[in-house]
Amino acid sequence: MTPIPPSEKALVPFVSVENMMRLIHHIGIEAMLKGLAGYIKADFKRWELFDKTPRIASHSTEGVIELMPTSDGEVYGFKYVNGHPKNTSEGLQTVTAFGLLADVRSGYPVLLSEMTVLTAMRTAATSGLVTRYLAPKGADTMAMIGAGAQSEFQSLAMKALAGITSVRLYDIDPGAVAKAARNLAGTGLNVTACNSAEAAMEGAQIITTCTADKQYATILTDNMVGPGVHINAIGGDCPGKTELAPGVLRRASIFVEYPEQTRIEGEIQQLPPDHPVTELWQVMNGTAPGRTDARQITLFDSVGFAIEDFSALRYVRDHIGGTGFDFDLDLLADPDDPRDLFGMLMRAGTG
Repeated sequence: MTPIPPSEKALVPFVSVENMMRLIHHIGIEAMLKGLAGYIKADFKRWELFDKTPRIASHSTEGVIELMPTSDGEVYGFKYVNGHPKNTSEGLQTVTAFGLLADVRSGYPVLLSEMTVLTAMRTAATSGLVTRYLAPKGADTMAMIGAGAQSEFQSLAMKALAGITSVRLYDIDPGAVAKAARNLAGTGLNVTACNSAEAAMEGAQIITTCTADKQYATILTDNMVGPGVHINAIGGDCPGKTELAPGVLRRASIFVEYPEQTRIEGEIQQLPPDHPVTELWQVMNGTAPGRTDARQITLFDSVGFAIEDFSALRYVRDHIGGTGFDFDLDLLADPDDPRDLFGMLMRAGTG
């Protein structure tokens, strides 16, 4: 990462929601999904360099507010994110987020960005990247169970990164299915609206579950899942919030981002703490196998990890220059004499 010139260190580039959307359209949605996946893969392959900790969560009856920090020793990053399933009934987003990168040597922030839209993009990019490693050969159809805010991003990531051509949609809310089908029209995907999860899974080699309720739920029962499929379980991302029956987990080869976090928040919170899992970074650097058998059930127990957000922010910082899609924030005090912060304050009062 290029050091910030001294004359600019007091100003922090900020990417707003509006400018993030402009950047995505400037690059192209599928092109940016591919780019994000490349950055995530590169950072996973240097996994051992990063500080790693389960996200710091504050739970309430309404939802959760979390901080997700990490550092590779040169750059520090964190994301603030919430998850409030009831928000949609009040016209609010279930998930909102912002993130920051900072220079480890000085501690100065070097980027502040919205991450509500960016998190949707990085989550989808991660799913697509992992699916490319774990899906059965020749997979061309995905069942998308849960047609909320993630569904279109997930569908386009599977097209861009895993080569699917068809999406079968189901949600308990028919309006959500109609919304997703409408948004995916013209993307090159063959979209089918289904009236049940079972119907959505017919002919699908990839199954993605992404529902929002903060409660133990069973979106997929054991008898719904046949051999040879790949499952992306995305909706279970905090204690007490799951989507799959334990029987599915026991039959599957399970792949996770960071076991210490996933055992608390993911589907595997339903299993004994010593149940074997494979870490994705090991698959990506070639030290652990991915799919090994055509009849194997592979499961990505996705909860989201700070390194993925770090990768996404790094991608934005590397691609925002010269676009005009950011502006500088006067976020840091910058007295002429670093020891004279009070003098700077007093001079401001006499201007």
